Amino acid sequence: MSFSSEVKVELAKHISPARHCQIAELAAIMNFCGQYGRDSDGNYTIGFQTENEEVVRKGFTLLKKTYNIRNSVALSEQDMQGILQKLGSLEEPVSRLIVKNACCRRAFLRGAFLSVGSMSDPAKSYHLEFACIDERKAKQLQEMMSGFGIESKIILRKKYYVVYLKEGSGIVDLLNVCEAPVTLMNMENLRILKEMRNSVNRRVNCETANIAKTVNAAARQVDDIEYLRIHYGFQNLPPALREMAEVRLENPDASLKELGEYFNPPIGKSGVNHRLRKLSELAGEVRERK
Repeated sequence: MSFSSEVKVELAKHISPARHCQIAELAAIMNFCGQYGRDSDGNYTIGFQTENEEVVRKGFTLLKKTYNIRNSVALSEQDMQGILQKLGSLEEPVSRLIVKNACCRRAFLRGAFLSVGSMSDPAKSYHLEFACIDERKAKQLQEMMSGFGIESKIILRKKYYVVYLKEGSGIVDLLNVCEAPVTLMNMENLRILKEMRNSVNRRVNCETANIAKTVNAAARQVDDIEYLRIHYGFQNLPPALREMAEVRLENPDASLKELGEYFNPPIGKSGVNHRLRKLSELAGEVRERK
């Protein structure tokens, strides 16, 4: 089972205790994948255009709880009129009256994700989206999420207006809004593990870069000192620089701190760096004269 499917299984099991929230979630499912119709006998019917059994099961569960309608029973004209009066046309975005409460907006987003939502495995990448046929419905979803402080974007992909999130924190917030605690916890664990790995990798890369920088600097210093020994002569160096040159040649892999400890009395890193820089400058001057 994909991560997205696991999310939908959890959301499908969540039934709001309040009828107004049940209606809001039903409105979302109907708005995105529901349909009104009539059977061969002319009776009114309600159905769901989806291959996800969880969505169909949740839709009929909400119909039963809110309007006492079963999927095996044809609707009377009175029942149909009651549903139409409440949910309205499925061609239009849902009425703001249905989602005027924060709890109802949570339920609506839950139903929307069940119907047209999908989510990638957070172990690989962060991506959650809603694929809407109608741009107005996509903007309504975006506005609803924005009300919970969740910023999303809309992109046109073929015939769909896709509302998407690509930040891990935003996806976690949406899962919290939709009341999917198990999935949220699993994702948070994956996020923590991924951040720890990234932190370790950054530290290793930084240390590797520092080591490479130190090795390259030491190699240049040794080259400069060897050049001075051959073309200038250590006997012509000031005593402090001559001692520095000899210590560096004897310890080509030592750090600045370690080099300073070979002196008596010891000198600090800045003092070692200063002397090595003087030797490199002198080597450069000798090379120019040659």
